[in-house]
Amino acid sequence: MNYKKISNILKKDGVVVFPTETVYGIGANALSKKAIDKIYKIKKRPREKAINIMVGKKEDIEKYAYIKSDIERKIIDKLMPGPLTIILNKKKDFGKDFTKAKTIGIRIPNSLVAQNILKEVDFPLLVSSANISSMPPLNNFQDIKHQFGKIVDVIIDGGIIDGLPSTIVKVVDEKITILREGTLSKEEIESIVR
Repeated sequence: MNYKKISNILKKDGVVVFPTETVYGIGANALSKKAIDKIYKIKKRPREKAINIMVGKKEDIEKYAYIKSDIERKIIDKLMPGPLTIILNKKKDFGKDFTKAKTIGIRIPNSLVAQNILKEVDFPLLVSSANISSMPPLNNFQDIKHQFGKIVDVIIDGGIIDGLPSTIVKVVDEKITILREGTLSKEEIESIVR
């Protein structure tokens, strides 16, 4: 796998489909309006629907968002990297091309492929599941190649990934709220964080 080549594609506003520990992701440079527009177009996703970002390390989170509570800090410390996306208040000057909200979803993947890609770039990735908006995520390389082969720059073969999407959590009034249950259940998260 030539991660240098993949990073060069991403640096030139390209779009990459890659396996994670949950589902296949479709990703591009989250700091490039051109790359962001491509993701929305490829996925046929309504512009009012936000997309989450992926970063490689915990230290990267505070470049783009604020960690405001002890519970948020504990979730990040104990459950990241992993199959979890946390919703945080975003920094004001970040993300206006892919969210109208004051918050942003951030994930640190626990997948070697995703981590290796993130190590090679100095920007966050805008990443959504590899599917057409409102359709189920595709979990098979052959299906992804058929759907996206002519419209993305690279598809990394991860075979069949029979996973659930990441669990999306938000801390509201010092309580953990699950916005989407995926790989991790609320009980698992609370037992680890408490």
